[in-house]
Amino acid sequence: MDNSTTQLWRPAGPAELELVRQSGWRAWPPRLPDQPIFYPVLNEDYAVKIARDWNVRYDGAGYVTRFRVETAFLARYPVRQAGGETILELWVPAEELEEFNAHLVGEIEVVHEFR
Repeated sequence: MDNSTTQLWRPAGPAELELVRQSGWRAWPPRLPDQPIFYPVLNEDYAVKIARDWNVRYDGAGYVTRFRVETAFLARYPVRQAGGETILELWVPAEELEEFNAHLVGEIEVVHEFR
């Protein structure tokens, strides 16, 4: 893999995943009014934990997605530690999500599904 892109993961419920599918697997949907931040995560294990333990409980199913974003663009978002050492996220303000989507490279893909 080259250093021009960074691989990220995002846990998603069925409703969010359907909106990603409708985008042709190329964009994350706008945040809801009570969601001021879009947070992709930096490791797969953390995404699995959220999808399995939270999305399944509240949405009936959870999915882990994987996607790539231009590394230079991501430099504007500091890595946030949301818990333990490996609980790492990027916090993208909702109003910047359209621009974030413009820097995705390739498609968003589902790599795990939990029910």
